[in-house]
Order: sequence, then structure tokens, then C-alpha cells
Amino acid sequence: MGLTMPSPGELVAPGAWRTVDFVSDLHLDADHPDTVAAFSRYLDTTPADAVFLLGDLFEVWVGDDALQEPGSFEAKGCALLRSAASRRALYFMHGNRDFLVGRGFTAATGIPVLEDPTVLVFAGRRWLLSHGDALCLDDVDYQRFRAVARDPQWQAQVLARPLADRRAQGRSVRAESEARKQSGSGFYGDVDTPAALAWLAAADACALIHGHTHLPADHVLRGAAPDGDAPPALTRHVLTDWDLDSPAPRAGVLRLTTQGLERVALVPT
Repeated sequence: MGLTMPSPGELVAPGAWRTVDFVSDLHLDADHPDTVAAFSRYLDTTPADAVFLLGDLFEVWVGDDALQEPGSFEAKGCALLRSAASRRALYFMHGNRDFLVGRGFTAATGIPVLEDPTVLVFAGRRWLLSHGDALCLDDVDYQRFRAVARDPQWQAQVLARPLADRRAQGRSVRAESEARKQSGSGFYGDVDTPAALAWLAAADACALIHGHTHLPADHVLRGAAPDGDAPPALTRHVLTDWDLDSPAPRAGVLRLTTQGLERVALVPT
């Protein structure tokens, strides 16, 4: 299955930024209170000048109108984000679970929604940011669904349905996902290396940062040549998912400073 590189957005970091954090795949919902609490603590304590939320921040987002329900998880989550966004720059990118996030989310949080992909210009380099799902070409069934789900007309039809129906569908999606995880039968295709290299070339970037696969690692896609004038190495950096409610809790951020990238593991207090 082929892939056309979309025109990336571009964000030039302000000169005052010294530390930038990247997180993804928190899958926040009311059934994972420890994960929500850990995210809240992180937002209160991170030294980052900016935090990039690269998709699947929520387990499921059924529409911005859910924010109007008094006491809804969506409303509480957005209040948390608005508070954090008043202290530092936050940016959001759609994932495969929260692709219905829209203007209501931005109005409620003050957080802009980035195009997928987006180039961040920081510390003299171009960093290509993506959720990563569009690059998992071996997951053919998902790619077919993604093509439909990102269509504005399809989304409008979904959002026209009653909120209660959408919530029921969201619960069904969560149950199916959990069943696949428990059975070990879920298939999550990894990022296609030729596609990643093509995206990096088109964006004139040397590093791709993404989530989605839940396979945190750092990959060298093309090594640097010995000649200092030759093209630099091309790398791919995968974010970890968060789950502080599991028997083996995990959470972490990928932190970018003027010195480079580092992984910061977060554990329950």
C-alpha cells in the first residue's frame, strides 16, 4: 500500500525555548485514574517550555459537544489542559483514537491543533512530528479505515448522530481494543522504513518523532557517512504509551534540549 507525503505544517520555536517535551498515547479516560493523575503531576512539574501531545491523548473522543455535558470526563480533561496551557505552550496532534477533536477543543483549552505531520524547527534542526499511524502501511485494514475516518463528510455524518449513540460506540471500541490486548491477537503494524525516509526527505528533516505503535525505541534509518560534509544520519524516535493503572506501570517523555534528545521515565509517586 503506497503513501503520499502530505504537505507538512511548520512551527519555528521561539528563541527563548530551551526544553521541549513530546508525549503520546496516554489514552486518558475515567477508567484509568492513576494515569490521569500522573499526567496532571507531569504537567505541574515538567521543566519544558513546550509540550507536544502527539495523538491518542484520549482513549476515545466522541465529539466536542461532549464538553457541554456537566461533569463529563472530556470537560474535566480540558480544564486540566487549559490550566497547563496557561503556564507553558502546549500543542495537540490527532491520533487514531481522538481524530474527532475539533475547534471546540481548542476553544476549551487554548491549545492549537497541529497538522500531521508538522516540522518543528528547533536548535538549528528540523524535527518531523507525526502521530505515526499513517506510516504503518502493513496495517492494511486500519489504513482503509483511516482514509474514511479522516474524510470531513464522514466525520460530519458521525457527529450528526446523538451523543449517546457515539458514547455507546466509543465504549464498544474500547471493549474491542481491550479484548485484543488480552488475547494477544491485536495486530499493530510498525512504521514502514521507506515511507519514513520519504517523509524525512520531503520535509528536509533528519529525525522523525512519533507515537502510535507503543514500541518505544530509537532507530537509525540511515547512518552518517564518515565525511563531515556528507548527509547526516536519519533517525526515528518512538514515544512510549502511558498506563499507570496496570501491574507494570509505564510512562515517559522524550525530551529535546539544545543538547539533543533524552528519554525521561516517569513512575508513580
